[in-house]
Amino acid sequence: MTPRARRQASQRELSAGGVVLRCLDGVPHVLLIRDPYGHWGLPKGHLERDEDPATAALREVREETGLDSLELGSSLGTIEWYFRRGEALVHKYCTFYLMRSHGGDPSPQTAEGITECRWLPVDEALRQISYDNTKSVLREVVRVLETNGRVSG
Repeated sequence: MTPRARRQASQRELSAGGVVLRCLDGVPHVLLIRDPYGHWGLPKGHLERDEDPATAALREVREETGLDSLELGSSLGTIEWYFRRGEALVHKYCTFYLMRSHGGDPSPQTAEGITECRWLPVDEALRQISYDNTKSVLREVVRVLETNGRVSG
């Protein structure tokens, strides 16, 4: 199947998520979650009806990590991938936002399928993340940090 035919035959889904930063001992750390499949990644989820991506990203990060004190920063771009749900081919798009956490301890929300939350320095987080397209989002964060010289949104 050609890429164009695959796009036409697939169901489109939109989601949003966040790269949550916090400076610990002077070092930028990223909050990773372990998903129901045992993979490490970033908090994300589906847009609800009439919800914009930025609002969905904040809601999903709160739901999956239990963190309430979040500051929304800039968009980091959108990644996409295909997967199968039963017989259906799904083309998923996920827009990520830079976020800053001002406090609180993350708590994995098992009702959301999250089994663990962990703060890691950015370089360790890059090694821990399971999916290449998600790593590309974190590489964009590294670029932003190097440009700004600080942890900011």
